Amino acid sequence: MNHYLAEFIGTTLLLLLGNGVVANVILKGTKGENSGWIVITTGWALAVYIGVVFAGPYTGAHLNPAVTIAMALHKALPWTEVPGYILAQIAGGFCGALLTYIIHKDHFDATADPTTKLGVFATIPNIRNTTTNLASEIIGTFVLIFVIFFITGQDVSINGKTEPIGMGSLGAIPVAFLVWAIGLSLGGTTGYAINPARDLGPRLFHAIWPIKEKRDSDWSYAWIPIIGPITGAVLAFVVYILIK
Repeated sequence: MNHYLAEFIGTTLLLLLGNGVVANVILKGTKGENSGWIVITTGWALAVYIGVVFAGPYTGAHLNPAVTIAMALHKALPWTEVPGYILAQIAGGFCGALLTYIIHKDHFDATADPTTKLGVFATIPNIRNTTTNLASEIIGTFVLIFVIFFITGQDVSINGKTEPIGMGSLGAIPVAFLVWAIGLSLGGTTGYAINPARDLGPRLFHAIWPIKEKRDSDWSYAWIPIIGPITGAVLAFVVYILIK
């Protein structure tokens, strides 16, 4: 499969299931209404697992511009392919948001609060503070990328042969637990984007789609879940190289 197509489909699956669990918890009248943060973080972790299982055999399952940049820094991906990966990921984020909206349209219509509707798609800090919000995204993404470097570097025995764990179905399990841990421990401040495509693609969808009684898409905040994760990824690469 074409690498860009694999990243697009994998990110679509990630955002369909990730935005989907948020919709199920916060929109009016769903079966999961008010089921809480543990459901959201668990749903996101499983969404990552499924996206990685699909895309892993083709691309190593970046599904995240921060991961793509980190892999390019590590010379695991040519820089010439980085723009294509990132565009595919953002498009996948948009498509995942669209599918989430189609499934939950009645519940969007039944939900009165416009900020709740935005919250299905985009991250929103509980306390708006540029410095601490940016730090949250930098640190969360640092943990993600730093640990991914070690996950992808491990070897396992498969059919008597030692092979790198990679990011296939086996590698997807520790990555899912990693994202779950980040969500539970670090995600309560900003909603832990830790992935520019996860925020930007759905935020673009919210901006252009005719959602009933929606608010603005909060573009004044949107740079934080872009710059924060990219900064965290670069720092993770630097520290990884220094200690290896």
